[in-house]
Amino acid sequence: MALEPLKSRGASPSGALPDPLERVAALAPLLTTSADEIESQRRLPERLLAAMHEAEMFRLLLPRPMGGAELDPPSFVRVIEEVAKLDASTAWCLCQNDVCSMVAAFLAPEPAREIFGRDPKAVLAWGPGPNARATATEGGYRITGSFAFASGGRHATWLGAFCPVYEADGRPRLAPDGTPAARTMLFPADKAPMRDIWRVIGLRGTASDAYSIEDLFVPEAYTIARDDQSERRYRGALYALPTNSIFSCGFACVALGLARSLLDSFSALALEKTPRGYKSRLRESAVVQSDLAEAEARLRGARMYLMGTLAGIWADIERRNAVTLEERMAIRLAATHTIHEAVRVADTAYHAAGATAIFESNAFERRFRDIHTVAQQLQGRRSHFETVGKHMLGFDTDLAFL
Repeated sequence: MALEPLKSRGASPSGALPDPLERVAALAPLLTTSADEIESQRRLPERLLAAMHEAEMFRLLLPRPMGGAELDPPSFVRVIEEVAKLDASTAWCLCQNDVCSMVAAFLAPEPAREIFGRDPKAVLAWGPGPNARATATEGGYRITGSFAFASGGRHATWLGAFCPVYEADGRPRLAPDGTPAARTMLFPADKAPMRDIWRVIGLRGTASDAYSIEDLFVPEAYTIARDDQSERRYRGALYALPTNSIFSCGFACVALGLARSLLDSFSALALEKTPRGYKSRLRESAVVQSDLAEAEARLRGARMYLMGTLAGIWADIERRNAVTLEERMAIRLAATHTIHEAVRVADTAYHAAGATAIFESNAFERRFRDIHTVAQQLQGRRSHFETVGKHMLGFDTDLAFL
């Protein structure tokens, strides 16, 4: 990608921003005080967004020539984990929007610069659209469809639409391998106003709303075959990883951060609370002591499995600038397992807290709803275990969500 590197915006006098984890620590007070507003307004407030843009949190996975950090995946998911300990909706949006920005590595320089390089507040969001359609026309495509689950779409400057491609005569376009061709179309967010559908039990602040487009023209240069390595223009090793691999690890770390906060909150509660009808505090219960230790072991084990898997695979990807199917399977297995283990830990903490956990004023209720919402999303599907198991036993498997 023949681009002049852009100066980092919001940088320190030395010209470099602090380490991303230090930036999270600096944002922590604002994240904490914004939590109730995030929940009630069902989106990230402007003052929080402004601070996150100033800290360049939405540029962590953007290529360096675009002014991004091009952060390695093990470091990135630790950032998501730390943010999730403070607010899960913010962490979810951050993961979603940062991973979406990886498409910059697949765009020609001028479109990449227009979308990401010229606007310090650039954010790309998208959601699935099962009935979307793109019809080839001169110079690009005309696209129609409705899309939902667009996390972070309320503060996005650009939106994406994943569409199967049809020729002008109505015939489905086929990829070189004979499968139906599809492309992700990118267009300014004001071309598709958001529709409020996000009335949910958890992750309310993600504003994962819907948008529709009708016969919108998108130039060819603003479309990509996402994760198709033959279209990759910028060769940083990060962009050898499929976006689904980063999504899965990042969202698993949202679950890890939530579970850690719940478990720590219960440990603090157990030191003080005497349950109704009892004479001793929770901390003196043998059942509580055993359950707490087992939950701690479960959470540490899941975290080490995920982080260790990702770190080991990343070291190999850095060396060869490519990822294997076995590595993608390993990431999928570790991420899905981590989400389910984190939910088990969260449930242990929530139930052990008793009636204290049901009050909005305490640390449990919102996080309990949030982590169960994480588990209901695509990344938490139990069918992923089947996919990996089939692969282990030599069957052909669906690679769509790897």
